[in-house]
Amino acid sequence: MTGLRTPMSRVRGLGAAKSGTGHFIAQRVSALALLVLLPLFAICLARSGAPDADAARAFFGSPGGAVLTLLTLTAVLYHMRLGAQVVIEDYLSGGLKTALLVVNTLLAAGLWLAAAWSLLILSL
Repeated sequence: MTGLRTPMSRVRGLGAAKSGTGHFIAQRVSALALLVLLPLFAICLARSGAPDADAARAFFGSPGGAVLTLLTLTAVLYHMRLGAQVVIEDYLSGGLKTALLVVNTLLAAGLWLAAAWSLLILSL
């Protein structure tokens, strides 16, 4: 039985939404990145003597610490944005859905910019 799918849809391999596979893969890749980055970040931060304010500033101000922090925060915020997007798309509709998708993206971008700015200030 061939079902109700057209030959073109079978060739493209797209479902009803036309974009779910890419989103699924992006979420899994960001989760794998977090699987590596979060423990590495936690270990490096713990070994830096982070409860001490001067040691924490030194860690975040160092090139290695700043890059590791920015990579970790990038993966966390991207993964957060993808997860919230799924919830918004699944449970809301209309104008509220569109508005929350925009807010979701702007919130993730704003948090990333604030983190990048803070790391830049600590590095200089």
